[in-house]
Amino acid sequence: MSDAVLPDVLTFIEGSVGRIRLNRPKAIHALTPGMVDIITRALLAWRNDDAVVAVMIDHAAAPDGDPKLSRGFCAGGDIALIANSAKTDCVEAEAFLFHEYRMNHLLFVYDKPTLVFMDGITMGGGVGIAAPCRYRVATDRTMFAMPETGIGLFPDVGGGWFLPRLPGRVGFWLAATGARIDGADALAIGLASHYMPSDTLDAVKAQIVAHPENLLALLDAAHQTPPPAKLDGQRAYIDRLFASDRYEDILAALAADGSEWANKQLAVLATKSPQTVKVALRQLVEGAQFTDFADNMRNEYRIGHHVIRRPDFVEGVRAVIFDKDNAPKWTPATPEEVTDDLIDSLFAPLPPEKEWTPLPELGARTA
Repeated sequence: MSDAVLPDVLTFIEGSVGRIRLNRPKAIHALTPGMVDIITRALLAWRNDDAVVAVMIDHAAAPDGDPKLSRGFCAGGDIALIANSAKTDCVEAEAFLFHEYRMNHLLFVYDKPTLVFMDGITMGGGVGIAAPCRYRVATDRTMFAMPETGIGLFPDVGGGWFLPRLPGRVGFWLAATGARIDGADALAIGLASHYMPSDTLDAVKAQIVAHPENLLALLDAAHQTPPPAKLDGQRAYIDRLFASDRYEDILAALAADGSEWANKQLAVLATKSPQTVKVALRQLVEGAQFTDFADNMRNEYRIGHHVIRRPDFVEGVRAVIFDKDNAPKWTPATPEEVTDDLIDSLFAPLPPEKEWTPLPELGARTA
């Protein structure tokens, strides 16, 4: 079978390891509804297959080794599809989010060991695949980010659960600014469980396929000490200046600080949707209080349902993805104009028949 007719996700069993390999390099493996369906069906099939002892998730090498097509694990979800749907009846967008969140939840509750290689760009929907996995390998090529506030969206796919559980206020900073961090940073704050050079991954994967019963021991043996985490030098700023859950307080603290780092954050935040920065901050506050991942995903689906109907999402995608002028006109334009009532409306429950639910195959278990 030629590369031209291979599906966008390859699922196969190698030895006793279920393999999920993202295979859409021209889009940096961004997830489509079809990819989500393939991944979900494979995970469900292997869940009760005694021949599968672990699941490994990675991305395919680019055709002919083209470096332009070898940039990362997964750049996110199919934002164009969601935005085009949001311009009409939102039906396709809602269906995509509904099923993607079911996949995220399935990975979170999966009984068998799951391993992901976050080699290269790992953003948005890619984070939604990686973060729930039991073992998460970062490399010297990892570039991790949740950049959704820059397109009028919010850090979904489980961001409300994972980000507030990072050390200090790092998760709130990542959510608000969409900051990009590298593999050493990801390891330092617990987003990655292991770190290894990208050029060692093929050998490590082969060892795991040969001896999946020794999965953790093999990962520990392959783990290498990364370079010093750049984020370590920023933590004091982050914890102090992003201490508040109120966006206006964060902006005031940054302005009062006046340091080069603070001014840089102000410049970055000035490009983000005020509405969705406020949404993200509240999302993380609420997410930190949940004890059930399913409750978090239900909350995020409610937010998603409402946010895609707001003007900022379509405008943000226009400015950043379609027209690429990077000059979105946000509505409301300033944080002060984003009222508490507006934010409340974006977290409102949906009619019972529209609420998100876990996969029925999981039965009553939703934790």
